[in-house]
Amino acid sequence: MIIQLEEAKRELIRLDGEIDELGNAMKIEELKVNITNLEEKTLDPNFWNSPDSSTILQQIKSMKSKVEAYEILKKRCDDATVLAEMGLEENDESVLEEVLAEQKSITEEIETRRIATLLSGEYDKNNAIVSFHPGAGGTEAQDWAQMLYRMYTRWGERHGYNVKLIDWLDGDEAGLKSATIMIEGENAYGYLKGENGVHRLVRVSPFDSSGRRHTSFASVEVMPEFEDDGKIELKEEELEITAHRSSGAGGQHINKTDSAIRILHIPTGIVVGCQTERSQLQNKETAMKMLKAKLMEIKEREKLDKIEDIKGVKTNIEWGAQIRSYVFMPYTLAKDTRTGYEDGNISAVMDGEIDGFINAYLKSQAQV
Repeated sequence: MIIQLEEAKRELIRLDGEIDELGNAMKIEELKVNITNLEEKTLDPNFWNSPDSSTILQQIKSMKSKVEAYEILKKRCDDATVLAEMGLEENDESVLEEVLAEQKSITEEIETRRIATLLSGEYDKNNAIVSFHPGAGGTEAQDWAQMLYRMYTRWGERHGYNVKLIDWLDGDEAGLKSATIMIEGENAYGYLKGENGVHRLVRVSPFDSSGRRHTSFASVEVMPEFEDDGKIELKEEELEITAHRSSGAGGQHINKTDSAIRILHIPTGIVVGCQTERSQLQNKETAMKMLKAKLMEIKEREKLDKIEDIKGVKTNIEWGAQIRSYVFMPYTLAKDTRTGYEDGNISAVMDGEIDGFINAYLKSQAQV
């Protein structure tokens, strides 16, 4: 065991060097200077009258959070190294378990922070709007769409994000016909952008009395929440707005009145909805924000000059288009078709443990 403690100490010293490299990649010293400069601005008597005041405060909070996380990680590594050294000096094997556990945790945290440095896209820091749509196949596909809804909701909750249900349409017998959630928090879109696409399920269907194996498809659509800077103007004659009664997974949090709003953007066929706000007006405002986000995302993705250049939405939720397969039977495996990353613990994956897939995708994009 003393040999293991010696090996752990050497590994912690190596990890300390990795943390220093991470600090350079995160530009920690530059962040500290920027924090000081911005905090000096807040001391100006006219600061609170400035339209940029809230943005500056958010920048300070974000930068401080990064510096604090780095410094805590650095201290944890130092403390674990000291504990290992004490164990070696006093020939105390009882500290080995704690040292190894901390070493493992620090290694994982370094990887998480390293991945975060890859999130340098223009909208990576934004909130994420995530929508779910079943493919052909009726109840089986609608149930699969709801399973994905739960998976991403659990992922958001595990990472301390605020997950907010925006819209929900019940399935015919089970599952959902469509649903949209907002995942609010720093880098939510950056982490989830690679999850956009078709997801394939293979399992013995609980809805098939013959116990046959079924293949189902559902799409996950991920968009950043954009600040409404007035660049996107929607014409009233291009919108078909309908009110309807709320339904679905919101339970007591959804108003059971005709306050839910659905908006069809006639030129593109895009449909958005909101039913979880307190009033019809608020639901309309949120739905309009989602429509603008969707149009903006398509414009950016297709490198179009104008919103008007978007011709229409074409989505094929079917075989050959999937980004990931989830197999429950005859074996258990989730495998990403783009990166080759796989995980055999399908129950953990469906419970929101999808960081391996997210990290593999971000790494693959960084190498492009």
